[in-house]
Amino acid sequence: NDNPNRPWVMVDGTFATPYHMRSLDFPGIDVAIQSCTKYLGGHSDILAGSVSSLSPEFCHGLAKVQKLITAPLNPMDSYLLMRGIRTLDVRMQRHGENALQVANMLEAHPLVESTFYPGLSSHPDNTGGGDGCLVSEAFRAGRDSPEDKEIMPQTYGGMIAFIVKGEGDVALERAKKVCEGLRVVNLAVSLGSVESLVEHPASMTHAMIPREDRLAGGLDDGLIRISVGIERASDLVADLQSSLDRVMEEESREREEKSVA
Repeated sequence: NDNPNRPWVMVDGTFATPYHMRSLDFPGIDVAIQSCTKYLGGHSDILAGSVSSLSPEFCHGLAKVQKLITAPLNPMDSYLLMRGIRTLDVRMQRHGENALQVANMLEAHPLVESTFYPGLSSHPDNTGGGDGCLVSEAFRAGRDSPEDKEIMPQTYGGMIAFIVKGEGDVALERAKKVCEGLRVVNLAVSLGSVESLVEHPASMTHAMIPREDRLAGGLDDGLIRISVGIERASDLVADLQSSLDRVMEEESREREEKSVA
């Protein structure tokens, strides 16, 4: 950082993990951070984070702050984090394989308005791989050499977002019912664990934010986020599809009852 006026650039790589993206390999990136509570730990049993940099001065200052405020990770959590990192490679493969199957189902479901997942051909940054494809460049899928590409499939992480159809309160209630109707996927706001987790931001993490501000930030009433785990993919697909189908069936019955009345 030769320019004293240049700001430090920090990248949060929690969703991608080092399996997909090594932030410090990109020119201009000064600091990389990870929430180790998520994928690196992988089992929903620690609270931890990591900060990495190629700058000796920054690392020295960081270590000094850690010492002064007693921030280093305790021995038990350090052991659990080390255990999680040992299986990161195989877990991330399975997360990605499962997520693609789930995303394909969601994209085709009649109750879903939009599905956001980098592995889908409909994603604006997925141009089919090869040079210039932002998605393929961002998600390295654990491949460190050209030979790895022959044996390791391209995957795109385990995070999916989708929006159920409807406007305002209709979408809000539909999304809540979809989340509450799941049996295999757990309703929780965390992510990156071996178990699948789902959350509805409008009624959970962002419920305290005024609706106008939330919509301006791109969080629709019907937006649902899924952290796809490493369970059997067919079980996850069936669980989500069943919940979506039940919401549609309930609404159909209600319309029939009203028409009869």
